[in-house]
Amino acid sequence: MPVTAARVVKAVQRVSSAPAFARIAPHVVPALDRAVHRLTRGKVLLSAQLLPGVVLTVRGAKSGQLRRTPLACMPEGGGGDSWLLIGSNFGRTGHPAWTANLLAHPDAEVSWKGEDIPVRAQLLAGEERAAAWKALLAFWPPYATYQARVEREIRIFRIVRR
Repeated sequence: MPVTAARVVKAVQRVSSAPAFARIAPHVVPALDRAVHRLTRGKVLLSAQLLPGVVLTVRGAKSGQLRRTPLACMPEGGGGDSWLLIGSNFGRTGHPAWTANLLAHPDAEVSWKGEDIPVRAQLLAGEERAAAWKALLAFWPPYATYQARVEREIRIFRIVRR
């Protein structure tokens, strides 16, 4: 059987749904992403070769220091003005720290395709969250596996260009 992009994506989805991936990936994927992003001056995000990605810069909720976090995202509308960020934390128990940072400091910045863009974040709830969740599951089905592993509701943010 020939290797196709669709088969590669399905294989990666299976691997990313595994509990072992949830233990290892949070320590490896962000570090690799930050290094490649820095080396390419913001033009390449390694994980974005499979899923679109941004580097989020936001003040720490407790420290007030700027924190840079590479994240997968789902662009909305195609114009580079709005994205969905999902706090899946690879299906681990707690919310990722960047979500608390956005709750405390919704004005942030993303690096998107080499451009630094000021954004404002909104935590989605109710029907708006339900519609976003449905779109995210169509975009990356392993999110359903992540949600099934945890009791918390995974946070979803819409970030829009300021």
